[in-house]
Amino acid sequence: MQFGLSESQNILKTNARKFFAAECPMTEVRRLMEEGDGYHAGLWSKMAEQGYLGVIFPEEYGGLGLGMVELAVLLEEMGTALAPGPYFSSVILAGTLLEAAGSDGVKKRYLKPLCEGKLRATAALLEGAANWTFDAVKMQVTGDLLSGTKMFVTDAAAADFIIVPAMRDGELTLWIVNAKASGLAITPMPALDLTRKLYKLTFDCVEASDLLASGAAARGALERMADIGAMALSAETTGGMQRVMDIAVAYVKTRKQFGKPVGIYQAVQHQCADMLVFTESSRSASYYAAYALQESTADAQAAVSVAKAYTSDAGREVGNRGIQVHGGMGFTWENDVHLYYRRAKANEIALGDATYHRERIARLVVDRASRPAQA
Repeated sequence: MQFGLSESQNILKTNARKFFAAECPMTEVRRLMEEGDGYHAGLWSKMAEQGYLGVIFPEEYGGLGLGMVELAVLLEEMGTALAPGPYFSSVILAGTLLEAAGSDGVKKRYLKPLCEGKLRATAALLEGAANWTFDAVKMQVTGDLLSGTKMFVTDAAAADFIIVPAMRDGELTLWIVNAKASGLAITPMPALDLTRKLYKLTFDCVEASDLLASGAAARGALERMADIGAMALSAETTGGMQRVMDIAVAYVKTRKQFGKPVGIYQAVQHQCADMLVFTESSRSASYYAAYALQESTADAQAAVSVAKAYTSDAGREVGNRGIQVHGGMGFTWENDVHLYYRRAKANEIALGDATYHRERIARLVVDRASRPAQA
């Protein structure tokens, strides 16, 4: 049994690390998070050239046709670099919905240019209740006109189109809306993670461009997207945890008190040891979730929720410890640790926090126990 990455996956990991170190240093991350919508056309174009925008999508639509483990590898390195921009919203949210529910024509019209870096997108999932269950969708559609409000939409200002879940005649539907459509207002919202912008979307009889899916197909696509997204967030958070730990360990080796590095004190060592355990455990959970999704194992949904629940808590704890070993310096604007902590806190909530996923695990266990035993 192989517990490590394959040769090709290690090559992807090494190349991604080199790419983001060269193209997305912290000086560039800070510049982008303070300017406009956080999108940089040059970086986006280079990511498209590397194939990162289509890593899990079929080659016929401009993708690389790789698997979920490769996606986890890439997201971990992006988390390590704290890469800004609309990757999560375009590829993980909108891209997986298009791949799961779109017709061949829709995929050629939207997914292929997305993989090629010619279009950017997002999905407007949450409403006023901020409930991640798709039964909470209340926005109404009359004909093909959408009216209502969506909240906490990532990278909407950088998007060319938006995928919107809404109800029509009591049925769940998915619509593709031009981000410049008449009647659509995009308003910035405060965000804890300054590298991932949030927006409020107000629809006033906005005409949709295409109906992506309805009924069971729409729900299935949303559930698939949520599983891939939760796994991706877990992997991304793991990369950020690794970077916080690396920064903290380097700091305690050089920071001196009473003429000695603070890293020699057992209390500080305990904090660093905890960070290592949290990070390695999160990595194991995230990669298994990716494998389970890739192979469609019976426990795939549970594996995703285990990874998301664990990394949601672990990312916060590693951030706490990383700031603590820095002392008062950990809270300063100039220190990078707090930026990773912000990303971990935002990822903790996105697509369901630890409590949400523990409840989901319980429901899955009960559902499985209630099924008739197979002969």
